[in-house]
Parts: sequence; C-alpha cells; structure tokens
Amino acid sequence: MHREKVIIRTSLIGIIANLVLVGFKAFVGFVSGSIAIILDAVNNLSDAFSSGVTIVGTKLANRKPDAKHPYGHGRIEYLTSLIIGVVVLIAGSGAIYESINTLINKVEISYDYIAIIIISVAILVKVGIGLFFKLQGKKANSDALKASGTDALFDSLLSLATLVAIFVSMFAEVNIEGYLGIIIGIFIIKTGFEILSSSLSNIIGKRLSKETSLGIKELVCSHKEVKGAYDLIVNNYGPQRAYGSVHIEVEDDLTAKEIHPLTRQIAEEAFLKYGVILTIGIYASNSSNKEDIEIKEFIENEIKKYPEIKQIHAFYVNREKMTITFDIIIAFSCKEPNVIRNQLFFALKDKFPLYDCYIVLDQDMSD
Repeated sequence: MHREKVIIRTSLIGIIANLVLVGFKAFVGFVSGSIAIILDAVNNLSDAFSSGVTIVGTKLANRKPDAKHPYGHGRIEYLTSLIIGVVVLIAGSGAIYESINTLINKVEISYDYIAIIIISVAILVKVGIGLFFKLQGKKANSDALKASGTDALFDSLLSLATLVAIFVSMFAEVNIEGYLGIIIGIFIIKTGFEILSSSLSNIIGKRLSKETSLGIKELVCSHKEVKGAYDLIVNNYGPQRAYGSVHIEVEDDLTAKEIHPLTRQIAEEAFLKYGVILTIGIYASNSSNKEDIEIKEFIENEIKKYPEIKQIHAFYVNREKMTITFDIIIAFSCKEPNVIRNQLFFALKDKFPLYDCYIVLDQDMSD
C-alpha cells in the first residue's frame, strides 16, 4: 500500500506541474508563433496524460488475486509503461511533422524576453520533475515512474535546445526553429522506443539480472548442507510479485526430517531478501564413491570438447538400477543441442557399457 501511495502521489505532482507548464508554454508559443514551444507544451500535456495513465494502471495492478489471475494483476503496470511509450512516440512523430510544415511554409517567429524567462523556468521545473520521478521510481520499483522521469529529463534538454534557438533567432537573426523541432522529435521517438522495448521485455519475460541470480544462489549455498544451487528460474508477475524455483544438491543420506526445515528456511530468507516466493527441489549427491568419481571426471573431460555446454549438474549414479543421470546446460546460441547430447551419450556408453545413461537438456535460464 505504501508503494501505491508513493506512485500515485508522485504522478499527481507530475500532472499538476506539467499542466502549469502547458499553460505557460502554450501562451508563449501562440503569441510568438513558435512551433517548438507549442510542441513543447503538447509534450508536457502528453506527460500529464502519462501520469494519469500511471495512476489508473497502479490502481488496477494492485487489485487482489482472483480465480482467473492467481498471481495477481501486477503486470498491468508494464502495460501502463507500454501506453506511455506509445504516447511518447506519437508526440515525437507529431513534432517532426509540424516542424517539416514550418520549414516548408517558412513561418515567421518573434520572441521576447518573457518567452526566455518562461522557457528557462520550464527547464528547471522539468529537471526537478525528472529527478524526482526517477528517485521515486527507484524507491517504489516502478518502471512507469522511471520512464516518466527519463522522459522529463529529455524534455529539459530539448527545452534547453529551444532556448538556444531563441537566442540564435534574436541575436543572429537565423531561424533554426524547424530544424530544431525535427531534432526534438527524433529524441522523443528514441525515448519512446526505449520505453516500449523495456515494457515489452517485462511483459514477455526477461532474464533475471546476473546480480540477483548470483545473490540468490549465494544465499542458498550459504547453508552447509547445500552443495550447489541449480536450475534457478524466477517469473515476474509485476513489481514485487516474483515466483521462482531452484534445485539444491544435498547428500543422498539426508532425511526428509532434515531437508524440510532446510528448504523452509531457504525459502524464507529468499523472500525476505529478494521478495521471491521460492519453491525448492532436491538433487541427491553420491559422488564420493571411487567409481562415481571416475564417471564424473570422464563426463567433465568430455564436455570440455563442447564450448556450447555451460554446466553439468544433477549427477547421480544408481548402482542398483545401473543408471547414470545428469543435466547439461547448453547455450541458447547452440543450434543442434540434441546432436551434442547424443555424442556425449555414445561416448559415455562406450566407456561404461554396463550403465544406462540419461542426459537431460537444460536451458540457460539464469547466470
């Protein structure tokens, strides 16, 4: 609830500030005939609209889970960022269109010192809004706020460019307004594509950051009973809504009575530190036997022939059933993983013909 309040309060401040800027810039733009200032006002209006979308998206995203959506509605926030990205793209395209029209029609523009003062104040306000939104976005882990903050900081730079154009027009009597509008439009479009890319990546499901992945594995392996952590998968269902799973390797003589409190403790620590609801699976380890060690060393030497293989884990030898099982992680860039698995299988079968071999292909889901 605190996070929701931060996002809504920040967005309301953004709406008020941007509407004030819209009023001043629109007045100056129409009086002076400056298309760049008018477009800047329109861009501020789109920023106010984006903040409104953020408020609505946050409210919808914080609805409780239901039977149809057991993981909650958190991903609506990513749709909010997507809408903001589209709004930014439209604003950028409009800027380029109107600027080209200005160049074609050769519109005359007149500035005064009031325009300079208003644009200067607007620059300071947009810098303040941008930094404030970025700070609050990080605090609340809100992509929508961070996107709006980035957009505001770009706006301040573009307003600065408008101010430069005013000085050039007043003192050098050279009108660079239309060209400047095109540059402004290009920057706005670039920002829009970046916001869209980030939003789509979150909606599709992006890779867990290396820092978080290594941090969770380090936490898991900090328990003396755990010999390794593998197959870490974390699915994001919105900010602060992450569900994941991991396999831990333990000695095969541990009992359920010992494993149960271990996995519960690991899950609790992962949630408290990383906010991830973690399900924990078990891999049994029995690589202390001399023959087991020989088999494992052979496999490790064999996989060195294949740079596509990133890791081997879940190794286990069942002497009663005469089976060898293990997983191999193959890089996404590998085009024929089954060929590698088959070659590894036959090499192992030739070396240890009495054993049945089961090699599971695993994906490189996290670092």
